[in-house]
Amino acid sequence: MTETALVPTSQGLHRAPANRLRRVLRAAAVISCVPYVGLKIAWIAGSRAGIPDGSVVLDHPGLMAVANSVTILMDATVVVLALLLTQDWGRRVPAWLLALPMWAATGLLTPIMTGFPLQLLAKVITGEHSAPSGDRPFLADWVFSVVYTGFIVQGLALGTLFTLYARERWGHLWRGAVSELPGSAVGPGLKTVAVAASVLAGLCAVPHVMWAAGSTTGLNQSRIDQRSADFQLLEGTYVLFAALTVVGVLTLALRRGRGLALKTPLALAWLGSGALGCWGGWLLVASAMPAADAADQATALMLVTYAVQMIAGLVALAAGASFLRRRVRDSGDSEVEGRGEGQLRGRAA
Repeated sequence: MTETALVPTSQGLHRAPANRLRRVLRAAAVISCVPYVGLKIAWIAGSRAGIPDGSVVLDHPGLMAVANSVTILMDATVVVLALLLTQDWGRRVPAWLLALPMWAATGLLTPIMTGFPLQLLAKVITGEHSAPSGDRPFLADWVFSVVYTGFIVQGLALGTLFTLYARERWGHLWRGAVSELPGSAVGPGLKTVAVAASVLAGLCAVPHVMWAAGSTTGLNQSRIDQRSADFQLLEGTYVLFAALTVVGVLTLALRRGRGLALKTPLALAWLGSGALGCWGGWLLVASAMPAADAADQATALMLVTYAVQMIAGLVALAAGASFLRRRVRDSGDSEVEGRGEGQLRGRAA
């Protein structure tokens, strides 16, 4: 692909730096996938790189091969999204086909971007290891450092690219303040869905609050034995994202927040619902799988918590989608696909 030629206009002169930024971010997103995908392929091929002797990873080689294959495909999606967000053909992709995988990527990466630096800081302050001494090893510490650093780069690069893309393609839908929303933007049905999402988010946050505070109620024996500062920090991040979800969807549904920019509650709802929905689903699937040891079997409270967490995220997503559809209808654009058409034409190299 060729890059847009510089023309002697202010529009052309401003376009070149934006093109360079997008190319740099795209390259960063793609390159940051290499360590994770490379390790997964090596493990499928039989390598033991980063897997210590006696690791629980070695207990179920067939299951791990399937899991590694699935996660390779998931990370490969980052490459597709990076291309989609920087190429002309990405402007023609239906909104839902971009929004859903981007919501999932945001939901999976944001808690890592939040939690991993906090975990490193906690280790520096407390000197505590990730797992209690004597516990069976999982993976070498360097694996987490390499892989999670890659995830953080992916999140920053994709997040910036999506922000630029969404602002150009759909930015008119969230201009102005929340208090300026017309009554037609939020109907009784949307308010009901938003309240339901908030209640569910609040319910799933209760066990996470308890576990973050040190309670062992509802945890299986394995989690109780392996509790550490890492575990409590992760539980705290789930509480944070539940709060973001509640604030975001209720601010929109109730049109509260005088002078608050409309994009702010939309961003909070996007981040919170993605983290709740995607990690709730991931934890639910992982916990529902049969365990060889009774101590590893998820308790009823753990399963219910993860299920409610997933549902809360999905309901909040539905509320946000309904709100934006109303905004499209009120704006008079039947599809909003053509707005800004050509702004990215030829932009990416």
